[in-house]
Amino acid sequence: MAWIGLDWGTSSLRGARFDEQGAVLEERAFARGILTVPKRGFAAVFDELFGDWMRPAGTRCLISGMAGSQQGWIEAPYCACPASLDELVARLAWIEAGRIAIVPGLSCEHSGAPDVMRGEETQVFGALRLLDIDRGTFVMPGTHSKWIQVANGRIEHFATLMTGEFYALLRRHSILARTLPDDDVALVDAAFDAGVAHALRGPGLLQSAFSVRTLSLFERLPLQERPSYLSGLVIGEELRTRDPSGGEQLIVIGDDALMRRYERAFAQRDVRVRSVGAQATWNGLFSIAKRIGA
Repeated sequence: MAWIGLDWGTSSLRGARFDEQGAVLEERAFARGILTVPKRGFAAVFDELFGDWMRPAGTRCLISGMAGSQQGWIEAPYCACPASLDELVARLAWIEAGRIAIVPGLSCEHSGAPDVMRGEETQVFGALRLLDIDRGTFVMPGTHSKWIQVANGRIEHFATLMTGEFYALLRRHSILARTLPDDDVALVDAAFDAGVAHALRGPGLLQSAFSVRTLSLFERLPLQERPSYLSGLVIGEELRTRDPSGGEQLIVIGDDALMRRYERAFAQRDVRVRSVGAQATWNGLFSIAKRIGA
């Protein structure tokens, strides 16, 4: 039985074709996130971009990510934490029975308010398979960063932090934007480290963020270093609120540029980090596929 996996997010669409052991035979990527697809256009986009992969008899497809949201192909259910691979398999949302399914997201509660994820759960289970572990703290940087606790192969709990979104808001739509260069510039390590350090010892982002303006006002922070300093502030605030302990091992899943920033930030807390890249998604989807076959 042949399998393909799709990671269908808000702004991008990636696909992979697997062999019987889960190795990736071929990958494709398109700027066709769910926001670019008309309300009833998902089947047509899927057939246009991956129809040739689906033609061999018996081929199945698993889809993770925002394709299962209210704005996606169909709305897939949320599984309440704690949840294992078996719970995900039991709650798959089948678009075509026995042929195309969407992986459900996960939900949990924080002080009476719900939290949710879509797609990250697949990456976590993929990282467990890649690293041959069944527990750990997983950090997934991004627009909405996730901190995920795993024990005995089950996702027990998680928290979402709007780190990347707050950076973008401060960078483009606050008074601080007037002191920052118009274009994005390369990361300046020393300025980023200074931002992290200030956040870790400070009283919170509502106060520490103003230091971007005051350091600029007194010419103590060069123009090209200010975005790096601001990035350090918001990532440092994330670490301050989560408070990882020295000696604790965390697994960071994400793209290389973001993982590098988080590794530098964690170093200031003496926290050991293992990194996993994009292959976590494919390993997670194939792990789910194997459970369906079983």
